[in-house]
Amino acid sequence: MTRNFNFTKYKYFGIISTVLIILGFIFTFTVKGGFNLGIDFKAGINQQIAISSSEVIERVSVLDTLSGIKGVQVQRVGSDIENRFVVKVQDSGEDNFQSAVASSIKTALDSNFGSSKVTILSTEFVGGSFSSNLTQEVLFLTFFALLLILAYVWIRFHLNYAFSAIVAIFHDVLFLLAFIGVTGLEVSTGTIAAVLTIIGYSLNDTIVIFDRVRENVKESSGSFEEKVNTSLNESLSRTIITSLTTLIAVTSIFILADGQIKDFALSLIVGIVIGTYSSIFVASSVVVTWGNKIASNRHAKFETSSKLSVDK
Repeated sequence: MTRNFNFTKYKYFGIISTVLIILGFIFTFTVKGGFNLGIDFKAGINQQIAISSSEVIERVSVLDTLSGIKGVQVQRVGSDIENRFVVKVQDSGEDNFQSAVASSIKTALDSNFGSSKVTILSTEFVGGSFSSNLTQEVLFLTFFALLLILAYVWIRFHLNYAFSAIVAIFHDVLFLLAFIGVTGLEVSTGTIAAVLTIIGYSLNDTIVIFDRVRENVKESSGSFEEKVNTSLNESLSRTIITSLTTLIAVTSIFILADGQIKDFALSLIVGIVIGTYSSIFVASSVVVTWGNKIASNRHAKFETSSKLSVDK
């Protein structure tokens, strides 16, 4: 006999998630000083350098060498033995910023490691207008995508299902952003790609559960909460298998990759876990609460009409 877990009784999980998200954002802005925005979202210079050495050069050593440059960030890319780094400096608004900073970086590295050992592999400069436009476009496209999702689920199901799915998606996005802020991961175009990927992943999982709910509402008897709980149990094995197989692939990327790809994979790992959790506990709790409210209103109207009939 298959055991039927009562998932719908754990409504307090949503409260715990909300508290964790709030604490995460408070920590991000009070302790971390805000999100670690990458060069895509703030004007500045981005250089990839390589240092020839038979020994592994630590990232901290490069950062200390460039400590005289205001707002400098250093990130290792590739394997340790390659000694390749990405150096980022936010635009300070000074005249000839690009050429002056590029020269300062090269001079500092040459003096410490030797000019013959330092190679500038690439140099990119992002202007203020580009970073501002990119930020606006990302926000617009994300908001537009959420509207399309709301419309799609509303047409396919009902408003209560659409609202529940959107709440779960917002939960996943905010939780992932709080995690990124707390851990200090760089917010880049790769981060946005991870967020949009998780939106799609979480929605797909939620839709599968809601499809099962809709079938059980038509075919089985019992309260709406019982039908939702039955649906969660019936789709649980599919949810677990899908999440585990996806996690295996993404975890492999996280272990083997480096740089932004590693951060991207880590964001996906967290997003998959949270997306699975929200589909089971958050979306179902919201749709059950809404369904109970509808049932309560119908019951109240029925009692009122019955009382009026008796009075007549």
